[in-house]
Amino acid sequence: MQFFISTDCPISNSYAPEIQRLCSDYGMKGVSCSLIYEDAGLDATTMRKHLNEYRYGGIYAVIDSNRKIANRARATVTPEAVVIDSHGEIRYRGRIDNFYAALGKPRQQVTAHDLRDALDAVLAGKPVPNPETKALGCAIVPYDILGK
Repeated sequence: MQFFISTDCPISNSYAPEIQRLCSDYGMKGVSCSLIYEDAGLDATTMRKHLNEYRYGGIYAVIDSNRKIANRARATVTPEAVVIDSHGEIRYRGRIDNFYAALGKPRQQVTAHDLRDALDAVLAGKPVPNPETKALGCAIVPYDILGK
């Protein structure tokens, strides 16, 4: 599973503990986990500082400075999750869960665990019940708008 994140997105940062739980829980089931940083101009030193600050120890991370990974996955916001099966097919894209009802409007309690449901279905060899959900967060700025 891939998580598209950014250092300066409050919603993305608020999901750090849940991302860590997901990586731990599903890592024990053979699912790889990676963090894809979508910050414009991010350098490796700042990425490492963010990884340490949010306790992302042991999780593979990469800077997607030219947006190739985000474009291929069609990720548009941070945080956004993508599940790719062993054949390289995207089986799920979207929100981690429904904690946020709208931007700036968290719920009292999560009632839908979309990413966990998708991972469980893929691991069981079943179709993902809801293969695409709308993720709420900070927009991923397209590479061509960055002036590159």
